[in-house]
Amino acid sequence: MMIKLQQFVLASLLVAAIPACSSIGLPNPFRDDSSEISQYPKDATEYICDGNKHFHVRMLNNGNDAWLIYPDHEVNLPKSSDDHRRYASGVIALVINGDATTLNDGEKIAYLNCKPQLKK
Repeated sequence: MMIKLQQFVLASLLVAAIPACSSIGLPNPFRDDSSEISQYPKDATEYICDGNKHFHVRMLNNGNDAWLIYPDHEVNLPKSSDDHRRYASGVIALVINGDATTLNDGEKIAYLNCKPQLKK
């Protein structure tokens, strides 16, 4: 008898916890919502470059830092003191120049002729 009571209490607690899942923002697998959720911040600008390479940039600290967002990682680039359009950290250098923005990530990776994409 005691085991059945424990099973009943456990089942009741689990059923009672289900509505709580929706209040903490867990995804609902039963919702029919086919809209995609962007993995990039709303205030980031996407750049598309030659060879269909792309990255996102989010300006921080009143434009003194460029938060570079690659598809698989992110890097903060402080503004260079010698050129107001250049942001750099180590071997990574971003030069924001309208439709001719460039990004060099070491010797092997170069993003050329990068164009900012308009927000939709």
